[in-house]
Amino acid sequence: MGKVAAKIKVMPNSPEIDLDVLQERLESSLPEGAKINGVEREEVAFGLVALYPTVIVPDGSGGTETVEENFTEVDGVESVGVENVGRI
Repeated sequence: MGKVAAKIKVMPNSPEIDLDVLQERLESSLPEGAKINGVEREEVAFGLVALYPTVIVPDGSGGTETVEENFTEVDGVESVGVENVGRI
């Protein structure tokens, strides 16, 4: 079974959110077998910065759905969207 890499856009619900703390919350919310392989940050507007974690998940585990659901439930997250997916 292979692995899938997904770049996911995570928008915080406020520009005042500590992005390092938010990143830690995202990492701790990952389902078993998934891991974050780097996080990019991109300024969106008015001081709001989006996080773009690249998440590695096993190919047969339903893709990125569980990761997306878990990220959505993290305190401080406004929205979650998959930007890019590919097999590795």
